[in-house]
Amino acid sequence: MARWVWHVDLDQFIAAVEIRRRPELAGLPVVVGGRGDPTERGVVSTASYEARAFGVGSGMPLRVALRRCPDAVFLPVDKDAYDAASTEVMDALRAHAVDDQPVLVQVLGWDEAFVGLSGETPVGLDPRVVAAQLRSAVADATGLSCCVGIGDNRLRAKIATEFGKPDADHPFGTHLGIGMLTAEDWFPVMGERPTRALWGIGKQTARRLEALGIRTVRELADVDVAVLADRLGPTMGPYFHQLGHGLADAVVDPTPYTPVGHSREETFQQDLTDLADVRRALRALALRVVHDIDAEGRPARRVGIKVRFRTFTTLTRSLTLPGPTNDPAVIADAAESLLARVDVRHPIRLLGVRLEMVSDGER
Repeated sequence: MARWVWHVDLDQFIAAVEIRRRPELAGLPVVVGGRGDPTERGVVSTASYEARAFGVGSGMPLRVALRRCPDAVFLPVDKDAYDAASTEVMDALRAHAVDDQPVLVQVLGWDEAFVGLSGETPVGLDPRVVAAQLRSAVADATGLSCCVGIGDNRLRAKIATEFGKPDADHPFGTHLGIGMLTAEDWFPVMGERPTRALWGIGKQTARRLEALGIRTVRELADVDVAVLADRLGPTMGPYFHQLGHGLADAVVDPTPYTPVGHSREETFQQDLTDLADVRRALRALALRVVHDIDAEGRPARRVGIKVRFRTFTTLTRSLTLPGPTNDPAVIADAAESLLARVDVRHPIRLLGVRLEMVSDGER
Protein backbone atom coordinates (compact mmCIF):
# COMPACT_ATOMS: atom_id res chain seq x y z
CA MET A 1 0.00 0.00 0.00
CA ALA A 2 1.38 3.42 -0.99
CA ARG A 3 2.67 5.76 1.67
CA TRP A 4 1.27 9.09 0.58
CA VAL A 5 2.83 12.52 0.95
CA TRP A 6 0.99 15.79 0.33
CA HIS A 7 2.76 19.01 -0.54
CA VAL A 8 0.78 22.13 0.34
CA ASP A 9 1.74 25.34 -1.47
CA LEU A 10 -0.10 28.63 -0.93
CA ASP A 11 -1.18 30.46 -4.07
CA GLN A 12 0.60 33.81 -4.62
CA PHE A 13 1.06 33.83 -0.83
CA ILE A 14 2.41 37.32 -0.16
CA ALA A 15 0.03 38.95 -2.62
CA ALA A 16 -2.84 36.89 -1.22
CA VAL A 17 -2.12 38.08 2.32
CA GLU A 18 -2.20 41.68 1.11
CA ILE A 19 -5.45 41.10 -0.79
CA ARG A 20 -6.97 39.43 2.28
CA ARG A 21 -6.60 42.63 4.27
CA ARG A 22 -7.48 44.83 1.27
CA PRO A 23 -10.34 42.96 -0.44
CA GLU A 24 -10.80 45.79 -2.93
CA LEU A 25 -7.57 44.63 -4.60
CA ALA A 26 -9.02 41.25 -5.61
CA GLY A 27 -8.77 40.76 -9.37
CA LEU A 28 -6.26 43.58 -9.80
CA PRO A 29 -2.58 43.22 -10.72
CA VAL A 30 -0.76 43.47 -7.37
CA VAL A 31 3.01 43.66 -6.97
CA VAL A 32 4.72 43.45 -3.59
CA GLY A 33 8.34 44.50 -3.19
CA GLY A 34 10.74 46.87 -1.50
CA ARG A 35 9.04 49.90 0.02
CA GLY A 36 6.20 49.71 -2.48
CA ASP A 37 7.53 52.53 -4.64
CA PRO A 38 8.28 51.26 -8.17
CA THR A 39 10.38 54.33 -8.93
CA GLU A 40 12.85 53.27 -6.24
CA ARG A 41 15.43 50.54 -6.31
CA GLY A 42 14.02 47.23 -5.17
CA VAL A 43 12.85 43.88 -6.49
CA VAL A 44 9.51 42.10 -6.75
CA SER A 45 8.88 39.73 -3.84
CA THR A 46 5.75 38.33 -5.42
CA ALA A 47 3.12 39.26 -7.97
CA SER A 48 -0.52 38.31 -8.23
CA TYR A 49 -1.57 36.10 -11.12
CA GLU A 50 -3.09 39.17 -12.79
CA ALA A 51 0.32 40.88 -12.69
CA ARG A 52 2.11 37.75 -13.85
CA ALA A 53 0.00 37.83 -17.00
CA PHE A 54 1.95 41.00 -17.92
CA GLY A 55 5.27 39.24 -17.42
CA VAL A 56 5.94 40.44 -13.87
CA GLY A 57 7.82 37.92 -11.76
CA SER A 58 9.69 37.49 -8.49
CA GLY A 59 13.20 38.94 -8.39
CA MET A 60 12.46 41.44 -11.17
CA PRO A 61 13.46 45.07 -10.53
CA LEU A 62 10.42 47.12 -9.52
CA ARG A 63 11.12 49.63 -12.28
CA VAL A 64 10.91 46.84 -14.87
CA ALA A 65 7.65 45.63 -13.30
CA LEU A 66 6.25 49.16 -13.60
CA ARG A 67 7.10 49.29 -17.30
CA ARG A 68 5.48 45.92 -17.92
CA CYS A 69 2.38 46.66 -15.87
CA PRO A 70 1.94 50.40 -15.28
CA ASP A 71 -1.56 49.92 -13.83
CA ALA A 72 -0.39 47.50 -11.10
CA VAL A 73 -0.91 48.26 -7.42
CA PHE A 74 2.51 48.34 -5.75
CA LEU A 75 2.75 47.53 -2.04
CA PRO A 76 5.65 47.39 0.45
CA VAL A 77 6.88 44.15 2.00
CA ASP A 78 5.36 43.47 5.45
CA LYS A 79 7.29 40.54 6.90
CA ASP A 80 5.39 40.48 10.20
CA ALA A 81 2.08 40.07 8.38
CA TYR A 82 3.43 37.15 6.35
CA ASP A 83 4.89 35.50 9.45
CA ALA A 84 1.50 35.70 11.16
CA ALA A 85 -0.40 34.38 8.12
CA SER A 86 2.05 31.50 7.74
CA THR A 87 1.51 30.52 11.36
CA GLU A 88 -2.26 30.45 10.76
CA VAL A 89 -1.80 28.16 7.78
CA MET A 90 0.51 25.72 9.53
CA ASP A 91 -1.74 25.60 12.60
CA ALA A 92 -4.70 24.77 10.36
CA LEU A 93 -2.76 21.90 8.78
CA ARG A 94 -1.62 20.52 12.15
CA ALA A 95 -5.21 20.55 13.38
CA HIS A 96 -6.28 18.27 10.55
CA ALA A 97 -6.74 14.52 10.99
CA VAL A 98 -7.28 11.61 8.59
CA ASP A 99 -9.60 8.93 9.97
CA ASP A 100 -8.91 10.35 13.46
CA GLN A 101 -5.18 10.02 12.77
CA PRO A 102 -3.21 13.25 13.38
CA VAL A 103 -1.08 14.39 10.49
CA LEU A 104 2.59 15.33 10.48
CA VAL A 105 3.53 18.74 9.10
CA GLN A 106 7.03 19.59 7.88
CA VAL A 107 7.27 23.32 7.31
CA LEU A 108 9.42 24.31 4.32
CA GLY A 109 8.87 28.04 4.40
CA TRP A 110 6.27 30.76 4.75
CA ASP A 111 4.01 29.26 2.14
CA GLU A 112 4.67 25.55 1.83
CA ALA A 113 4.82 22.33 3.83
CA PHE A 114 4.81 18.57 3.48
CA VAL A 115 1.98 16.68 5.17
CA GLY A 116 2.12 12.99 6.02
CA LEU A 117 0.32 10.46 8.16
CA SER A 118 1.54 9.71 11.66
CA GLY A 119 0.53 6.04 11.41
CA GLU A 120 -0.37 3.37 8.87
CA THR A 121 -2.22 4.33 5.71
CA PRO A 122 -5.93 3.57 6.22
CA VAL A 123 -7.28 0.87 3.92
CA GLY A 124 -8.98 2.34 0.88
CA LEU A 125 -7.67 5.85 1.49
CA ASP A 126 -8.13 8.13 -1.52
CA PRO A 127 -5.28 10.68 -1.35
CA ARG A 128 -7.23 13.09 -3.54
CA VAL A 129 -9.95 13.29 -0.92
CA VAL A 130 -7.34 14.17 1.70
CA ALA A 131 -5.88 16.79 -0.62
CA ALA A 132 -9.28 18.40 -1.02
CA GLN A 133 -9.75 18.33 2.75
CA LEU A 134 -6.41 20.06 3.30
CA ARG A 135 -7.32 22.78 0.83
CA SER A 136 -10.64 23.31 2.59
CA ALA A 137 -9.00 23.35 6.03
CA VAL A 138 -6.63 26.13 4.99
CA ALA A 139 -9.32 28.12 3.22
CA ASP A 140 -11.78 27.85 6.11
CA ALA A 141 -9.21 28.85 8.72
CA THR A 142 -7.41 31.60 6.85
CA GLY A 143 -9.33 32.61 3.75
CA LEU A 144 -6.25 31.75 1.68
CA SER A 145 -6.14 29.27 -1.19
CA CYS A 146 -3.51 26.63 -1.80
CA CYS A 147 -2.53 23.90 -4.21
CA VAL A 148 -1.80 20.38 -3.03
CA GLY A 149 0.52 17.94 -4.73
CA ILE A 150 0.13 14.21 -4.06
CA GLY A 151 3.00 11.78 -4.40
CA ASP A 152 4.31 8.47 -3.16
CA ASN A 153 7.42 10.33 -1.98
CA ARG A 154 8.31 13.93 -1.21
CA LEU A 155 9.95 14.65 -4.56
CA ARG A 156 6.91 13.57 -6.55
CA ALA A 157 4.52 15.40 -4.22
CA LYS A 158 6.54 18.61 -4.56
CA ILE A 159 6.60 18.43 -8.36
CA ALA A 160 2.92 17.45 -8.54
CA THR A 161 1.92 20.71 -6.87
CA GLU A 162 2.89 22.61 -10.01
CA PHE A 163 0.33 20.66 -12.01
CA GLY A 164 -2.52 22.08 -9.95
CA LYS A 165 -1.48 25.73 -10.04
CA PRO A 166 -4.05 28.19 -11.39
CA ASP A 167 -1.61 29.20 -14.14
CA ALA A 168 -0.48 25.64 -14.89
CA ASP A 169 -0.52 24.35 -18.44
CA HIS A 170 -0.05 20.65 -18.04
CA PRO A 171 -2.30 17.72 -18.96
CA PHE A 172 -1.65 15.93 -15.66
CA GLY A 173 -2.94 18.78 -13.50
CA THR A 174 -6.54 18.92 -12.38
CA HIS A 175 -6.57 22.72 -12.62
CA LEU A 176 -8.64 22.54 -9.44
CA GLY A 177 -5.74 23.00 -7.08
CA ILE A 178 -4.64 19.35 -6.94
CA GLY A 179 -1.91 17.51 -8.85
CA MET A 180 -0.72 13.90 -8.52
CA LEU A 181 2.46 12.08 -9.51
CA THR A 182 3.49 8.49 -8.70
CA ALA A 183 6.17 6.00 -9.71
CA GLU A 184 3.81 4.60 -12.34
CA ASP A 185 3.37 8.04 -13.92
CA TRP A 186 6.96 9.22 -13.55
CA PHE A 187 8.42 8.73 -17.00
CA PRO A 188 5.19 9.29 -19.00
CA VAL A 189 4.80 12.63 -17.21
CA MET A 190 8.37 13.72 -16.56
CA GLY A 191 10.53 11.87 -19.07
CA GLU A 192 10.66 14.56 -21.78
CA ARG A 193 10.67 17.52 -19.44
CA PRO A 194 13.94 19.46 -18.95
CA THR A 195 16.11 18.59 -15.95
CA ARG A 196 15.22 22.00 -14.45
CA ALA A 197 11.75 20.57 -13.80
CA LEU A 198 13.26 18.47 -11.01
CA TRP A 199 13.22 19.79 -7.47
CA GLY A 200 16.89 20.15 -6.55
CA ILE A 201 18.27 21.05 -9.98
CA GLY A 202 18.86 24.73 -10.64
CA LYS A 203 20.21 26.71 -13.57
CA GLN A 204 23.87 26.00 -12.94
CA THR A 205 23.40 22.27 -12.48
CA ALA A 206 21.18 22.11 -15.56
CA ARG A 207 23.94 23.79 -17.58
CA ARG A 208 26.52 21.30 -16.28
CA LEU A 209 24.24 18.42 -17.22
CA GLU A 210 23.61 19.90 -20.65
CA ALA A 211 27.37 20.03 -21.20
CA LEU A 212 27.28 16.25 -20.75
CA GLY A 213 24.51 15.95 -23.32
CA ILE A 214 21.82 15.52 -20.68
CA ARG A 215 18.81 17.73 -21.28
CA THR A 216 15.76 15.76 -20.19
CA VAL A 217 14.72 13.80 -17.12
CA ARG A 218 14.78 10.58 -19.15
CA GLU A 219 18.33 11.25 -20.31
CA LEU A 220 19.40 11.89 -16.72
CA ALA A 221 17.86 8.61 -15.60
CA ASP A 222 19.47 6.68 -18.47
CA VAL A 223 23.03 7.97 -18.12
CA ASP A 224 25.60 5.74 -16.41
CA VAL A 225 25.75 6.76 -12.76
CA ALA A 226 29.54 6.32 -12.85
CA VAL A 227 29.74 9.12 -15.43
CA LEU A 228 27.77 11.46 -13.19
CA ALA A 229 29.90 10.55 -10.20
CA ASP A 230 33.06 11.24 -12.17
CA ARG A 231 31.87 14.60 -13.56
CA LEU A 232 29.72 15.91 -10.70
CA GLY A 233 31.26 14.24 -7.67
CA PRO A 234 30.78 10.96 -5.79
CA THR A 235 27.90 12.36 -3.72
CA MET A 236 26.04 14.72 -6.04
CA GLY A 237 26.38 12.56 -9.17
CA PRO A 238 24.43 9.59 -7.76
CA TYR A 239 21.99 12.01 -6.10
CA PHE A 240 21.10 13.61 -9.43
CA HIS A 241 20.76 10.14 -10.96
CA GLN A 242 18.18 9.29 -8.29
CA LEU A 243 16.31 12.49 -9.07
CA GLY A 244 16.11 11.39 -12.69
CA HIS A 245 14.30 8.26 -11.53
CA GLY A 246 12.04 10.24 -9.18
CA LEU A 247 13.49 8.50 -6.14
CA ALA A 248 13.26 10.10 -2.69
CA ASP A 249 11.98 9.18 0.75
CA ALA A 250 8.44 9.58 1.97
CA VAL A 251 9.32 10.60 5.52
CA VAL A 252 7.67 13.79 6.75
CA ASP A 253 9.69 15.23 9.64
CA PRO A 254 7.67 17.58 11.86
CA THR A 255 10.74 18.72 13.83
CA PRO A 256 10.66 22.54 13.91
CA TYR A 257 13.19 24.15 11.64
CA THR A 258 16.11 25.78 13.45
CA PRO A 259 17.74 28.53 11.39
CA VAL A 260 21.49 28.39 10.96
CA GLY A 261 21.76 32.15 10.89
CA HIS A 262 20.09 35.46 10.19
CA SER A 263 20.88 38.15 7.67
CA ARG A 264 19.84 41.66 6.73
CA GLU A 265 20.33 43.49 3.45
CA GLU A 266 19.73 47.04 2.29
CA THR A 267 19.54 48.36 -1.25
CA PHE A 268 20.43 52.04 -1.29
CA GLN A 269 18.44 54.48 -3.38
CA GLN A 270 21.70 56.31 -4.10
CA ASP A 271 24.96 54.40 -4.46
CA LEU A 272 27.35 54.72 -1.55
CA THR A 273 30.67 56.19 -2.66
CA ASP A 274 32.16 57.39 0.62
CA LEU A 275 33.94 54.78 2.75
CA ALA A 276 32.71 56.36 5.96
CA ASP A 277 29.11 56.00 4.76
CA VAL A 278 29.74 52.37 3.84
CA ARG A 279 31.14 51.67 7.29
CA ARG A 280 28.21 53.34 9.04
CA ALA A 281 25.67 51.45 6.94
CA LEU A 282 27.41 48.13 7.53
CA ARG A 283 27.56 48.64 11.29
CA ALA A 284 23.88 49.60 11.37
CA LEU A 285 22.98 46.41 9.51
CA ALA A 286 25.12 44.35 11.89
CA LEU A 287 23.25 45.77 14.89
CA ARG A 288 19.92 44.84 13.29
CA VAL A 289 21.07 41.24 12.81
CA VAL A 290 22.30 41.10 16.42
CA HIS A 291 18.74 41.93 17.43
CA ASP A 292 17.54 38.99 15.32
CA ILE A 293 19.90 36.47 16.91
CA ASP A 294 19.10 37.79 20.39
CA ALA A 295 15.50 36.73 19.72
CA GLU A 296 16.84 33.22 19.02
CA GLY A 297 18.86 33.19 22.22
CA ARG A 298 21.96 31.90 20.42
CA PRO A 299 25.21 33.86 19.97
CA ALA A 300 27.02 34.24 16.68
CA ARG A 301 30.09 32.23 15.77
CA ARG A 302 30.63 33.56 12.23
CA VAL A 303 30.13 36.91 10.50
CA GLY A 304 29.72 37.50 6.77
CA ILE A 305 29.16 40.53 4.58
CA LYS A 306 27.74 40.95 1.10
CA VAL A 307 28.67 43.84 -1.18
CA ARG A 308 26.94 44.54 -4.48
CA PHE A 309 28.35 47.22 -6.72
CA ARG A 310 26.64 49.48 -9.25
CA THR A 311 27.61 46.98 -11.94
CA PHE A 312 25.69 44.24 -10.01
CA THR A 313 28.96 42.44 -9.32
CA THR A 314 28.47 40.84 -5.90
CA LEU A 315 31.17 39.79 -3.44
CA THR A 316 30.91 37.98 -0.11
CA ARG A 317 33.45 37.74 2.67
CA SER A 318 33.27 36.01 6.06
CA LEU A 319 35.26 35.17 9.15
CA THR A 320 34.94 33.01 12.25
CA LEU A 321 34.83 34.93 15.52
CA PRO A 322 37.38 34.13 18.25
CA GLY A 323 34.48 32.84 20.32
CA PRO A 324 30.66 32.85 20.28
CA THR A 325 29.27 36.29 21.12
CA ASN A 326 26.27 38.56 20.75
CA ASP A 327 28.20 41.68 21.76
CA PRO A 328 27.01 44.33 19.27
CA ALA A 329 30.33 46.18 19.24
CA VAL A 330 32.38 43.03 18.64
CA ILE A 331 30.12 41.88 15.82
CA ALA A 332 29.96 45.33 14.18
CA ASP A 333 33.76 45.60 14.36
CA ALA A 334 34.11 42.16 12.77
CA ALA A 335 31.73 43.08 9.94
CA GLU A 336 33.57 46.34 9.32
CA SER A 337 36.93 44.56 9.32
CA LEU A 338 35.80 42.45 6.37
CA LEU A 339 35.66 45.60 4.22
CA ALA A 340 39.46 45.48 4.14
CA ARG A 341 39.10 42.38 1.96
CA VAL A 342 36.88 44.16 -0.60
CA ASP A 343 37.82 46.89 -3.09
CA VAL A 344 35.26 49.49 -2.01
CA ARG A 345 36.46 52.21 -4.37
CA HIS A 346 33.54 51.41 -6.67
CA PRO A 347 29.97 52.68 -6.03
CA ILE A 348 27.96 50.29 -3.83
CA ARG A 349 24.23 49.69 -4.32
CA LEU A 350 23.64 46.98 -1.69
CA LEU A 351 25.16 45.82 1.58
CA GLY A 352 24.30 42.76 3.65
CA VAL A 353 25.39 41.22 6.94
CA ARG A 354 24.88 37.58 7.94
CA LEU A 355 25.47 36.02 11.34
CA GLU A 356 25.73 32.24 11.72
CA MET A 357 24.77 31.08 15.20
CA VAL A 358 26.00 28.26 17.38
CA SER A 359 23.80 25.18 17.44
CA ASP A 360 21.75 24.24 20.48
CA GLY A 361 24.35 21.59 21.31
CA GLU A 362 27.19 24.13 21.28
CA ARG A 363 25.67 26.44 23.89
